[in-house]
Amino acid sequence: MAGHSKWANIQHRKGRQDEKRGKIWTRIIREITVAARAGGGDLAANARLRLAVDRAKAANMPADRVKYNIDKATGNQEGVTYEEIRYEGYGIGGAAILVDTMTDNKVRTVAEVRHTFSKYGGNMGTEGSVSFQFKHCGQLILAPGTDEDKVMELALEAGAQDVIADEEGAIEVLTAVADFEVVKNAIEAADLRPEVAEVTMRAENPILLNPVDSARMQKLLDALEELDDVQEIYHNAEIDSEAA
Repeated sequence: MAGHSKWANIQHRKGRQDEKRGKIWTRIIREITVAARAGGGDLAANARLRLAVDRAKAANMPADRVKYNIDKATGNQEGVTYEEIRYEGYGIGGAAILVDTMTDNKVRTVAEVRHTFSKYGGNMGTEGSVSFQFKHCGQLILAPGTDEDKVMELALEAGAQDVIADEEGAIEVLTAVADFEVVKNAIEAADLRPEVAEVTMRAENPILLNPVDSARMQKLLDALEELDDVQEIYHNAEIDSEAA
């Protein structure tokens, strides 16, 4: 089925992430630590850890550093204990924002997130205020030019929930969280390489922002990204990449 255009926003997001590679490594190490402590260091038995290690590989993190952090999390070494907290709020134009954090001091973190929302024109909301606008799911996105029929056949046979082509020809595959790895493996086994492959909070009703509001929204998102305790940010704004 056809969908609205996502490709420019995806490329824009990836470009900004590439500029912040060091910070991404820090976030991945936190995720590896929490996943290994919660589910153990065996990749075969810990799906969350497998996804974190896949992210580490995609970010070109050295294998010995990945192993060190798994061993540290599952061994007897003392380390910082992180707590996962999600904050919800509104950005420019009423856009919905979810901010996932890992913190060793939630008083500090909530103060920083609230201040950042306020400083850059947003508003922090209460629990449940915007999360209903997102779906927890697996998401794979393949570049324009990929054979849509082939992707649809592979994905649906492997258990995907939906396959959506956007206006620019990018193909989005949606899965239940439990089926994500099976679908991802089926697509990659056919020599197709997704540009995005992640378990995410997918916005159900995107909001298209004008260039002025796009620039303001990007400033808010960048400021939230810069907070040390922030792991992931999800939002439903379609940002004009030329304005941001």
